[in-house]
Amino acid sequence: MSATQEPITVAPAAAASVPILELRKLEKRYTGTHALKPTDLAFEAGEIHAIVGENGAGKSTLIKLLTGVTPRTAGEIVWQGRPTDLSTPNQAIALGINAVHQEVVLCPHLTVAANIFLGDEDTARGGLLRDRAMVRAAQKILDDIGFALPANVLLSSLTIGQQQLIATARAASRGTKFLIFDEPTAYLTRQEAAQLFALIRRLKREGVTIVYISHRMEEIFELADRVSVLRDGTLVGTRRVTETSDAELIAMMINRSIEQIYHKETFTIGAPILEARGLSGPGFTDVSLSVREGEIVGLYGLIGAGRSEFVMGVYGRQRCSGGEILWRGRKVAVRSERQAIELGMALAPESRRDQGLCLNLGVGLNINLPVFDRLTRGVTIAGGREREAADRQIADLRIKTAGRSALALSLSGGNQQKIVIGKWLNHGAKLFIFDEPTVGVDVGTKAEIYRLFGRLLSEGAGILLISSYLPEVYELADRLHVFRGGRQVASHGFKAASHEQILTEAIGV
Repeated sequence: MSATQEPITVAPAAAASVPILELRKLEKRYTGTHALKPTDLAFEAGEIHAIVGENGAGKSTLIKLLTGVTPRTAGEIVWQGRPTDLSTPNQAIALGINAVHQEVVLCPHLTVAANIFLGDEDTARGGLLRDRAMVRAAQKILDDIGFALPANVLLSSLTIGQQQLIATARAASRGTKFLIFDEPTAYLTRQEAAQLFALIRRLKREGVTIVYISHRMEEIFELADRVSVLRDGTLVGTRRVTETSDAELIAMMINRSIEQIYHKETFTIGAPILEARGLSGPGFTDVSLSVREGEIVGLYGLIGAGRSEFVMGVYGRQRCSGGEILWRGRKVAVRSERQAIELGMALAPESRRDQGLCLNLGVGLNINLPVFDRLTRGVTIAGGREREAADRQIADLRIKTAGRSALALSLSGGNQQKIVIGKWLNHGAKLFIFDEPTVGVDVGTKAEIYRLFGRLLSEGAGILLISSYLPEVYELADRLHVFRGGRQVASHGFKAASHEQILTEAIGV
């Protein structure tokens, strides 16, 4: 699509009885892994079809097959009644199949407009880009869609959530007929999610088929017409959303019931580990709170409220401009991450791929990164101790991997998150900072992470938990602090305030 064309072009809705896309015994094998077992599934034209399943259930494999990223091992893909090879991404795009991935795969050093028209730029005679025309056209696309974002700024200047909306605008503006969303709201604010849902409903009315992959059950029941469940590479079943429940879907996903996802044990609260007194820095002002042994302290607020900026100041990644930090009752100046780690702090950052992992290194190397000084003799790494430490964490955390040498890049999002957490367990940290720890992970992995929280607390550690998902911090935090506009605007004991009150404090209405 060039910058001078209409922003959204979709085919008229086909008859509901005629699938736009069918999978017939579709199968994918990798060496040693049966990633997707023979699957029969039909997608109706103009429906919102949700796909749910634990990490490693086969959802990512299905996306790769439908977008031509990876070849199938066996079976057929039938597009509008005709079998298709669907062997390359370009072939998928030409048919009208597009995807918006959980991790934004655009170019941060280019403008929003350049990203929207990437690969289909508007050029003048001589091959020069018509930048102004592309900016005008991109802005029209964003305005028509309902995304209040500027087209002339660098993509890197936007938040992760806003970049996700740009990726959505790019996909929606390419004549799409079949659009796949993979955890699209993971980094969105409530307002941005509302904008996305409005666009999805609009595309459905215009005949576009939406495949919606999410771990958030409330989104499935709000948006979807049908939902299919994958488990261990097998299609377990498909249900009309109006004829099922979240309890049934969870049982289908994990083959067991979860009576209480938010696993929380009661521990004796001990002495303060960390105290922040009037702490200020880039993006946050005058924050005072403490974290004690055996305690989970939650930080809630909209994206950009100052929560992550505050913990970056505590952790030494940003220099604080005022206030003080006490560690075990002693005033300290934390000017670097190394100092924070030496004190006994551990950080599982919001973006595990960018900040928490070395994706091109093995699982074992990632797990052992904070403790290699303990695994060496002189200048030589003790191979046996290194393998033992890595294998212990892989087993304890039930990380699904071909082995400690497998690249972190090859693992699912939930298993990557387990690596980020697991690498600090050998370290013996006393304060664990978790920034959005369950973004993009399934309910089973969530329950495992919450049980891990209990293990840390039982050993006398404290947890500082940042989450944009209110039920998570509401159910888990012994004390909850609400942030808005870089300030700490309210504090509550365990379930001492209602959801409505907390949301009101966070939004400021």
